[in-house]
Amino acid sequence: MLAKKKNNQTGEALGSDSTEALLRRERKANSAWAKLRRNKTAMVGLVIVLVMIFLAVFAPLLCTYDPNKIDIANMYLKPGQGGHIFGTDEVGRDLFARCLYGARVSLIVAFGGTVVAGIIGVLLGLIAGYCGGVVDSVIMRIMDGMLAFPYILMAIILMTVLGSGMFNVILAIGIGNVPSFARVIRGEVHIIKNEEYCNASRAIGVSRVRMMFTHILPNTVSPLIVYATLGIAGAIISEAALSFLGLGISTPTASWGSILRSGKEVLNTSPHLAFISGGFILVTVLGFNLFGDGLRDVLDPKMKQ
Repeated sequence: MLAKKKNNQTGEALGSDSTEALLRRERKANSAWAKLRRNKTAMVGLVIVLVMIFLAVFAPLLCTYDPNKIDIANMYLKPGQGGHIFGTDEVGRDLFARCLYGARVSLIVAFGGTVVAGIIGVLLGLIAGYCGGVVDSVIMRIMDGMLAFPYILMAIILMTVLGSGMFNVILAIGIGNVPSFARVIRGEVHIIKNEEYCNASRAIGVSRVRMMFTHILPNTVSPLIVYATLGIAGAIISEAALSFLGLGISTPTASWGSILRSGKEVLNTSPHLAFISGGFILVTVLGFNLFGDGLRDVLDPKMKQ
């Protein structure tokens, strides 16, 4: 009798352990990182993004030439000539070094512009979505007015007023993206503020500020991360467009847009200038878009299969 009871207890213990191990494996398999790893295109995008960040961070170690050193005797060298991996530009500067240092500029501007847009847009979206009424109408009509301007036109106007320079480019791109962030967060807040836990918090007297920043804002993080990731890709294109038009990063600072602009003049004789800088822009934007799409599939409940 005692042996039978002991065997039953042992079996229950083993069953409990196996159930707990099964639950742990299931939680691990359903984690965001595990789902992201199963998305092949997202992993390709992540690898591209990490490689570009690596090249930007370690550019001084990877380059053997000064990106701003002028060598008139070696202008427009083809890729591989004279020890220059990507060749040289119109004044003999090493194109490989300028592309790597240009990655620094483009990524800093893209991340900086997205952060500026995110901070301002999130605050406006939170206030508009939570307060509603007149406050919501006023804020969103201002956002609609900003969206009425083509994005690149607004950025050009801001750069004309502010002048060239990295900080001004970040500010122009950030202000241009504010309405999009505000509309995304406002839509999420409209849904979240009517949840049961928000109603319970209001019932016990939680203040509006605490409600917005403690209970509502954390629940908008997932769509915010996804939109910010996709927004970085757009910011890279915007920076390149502004520099291409001569309104962005001023020379001699290297940027992909300014390299592309100089390559435009010599497409027939030295097409590598435009093709290489354009290739960096293409691959980086593609990487962020693939990674952002994968994050959306993982973090958006509506996309779960």
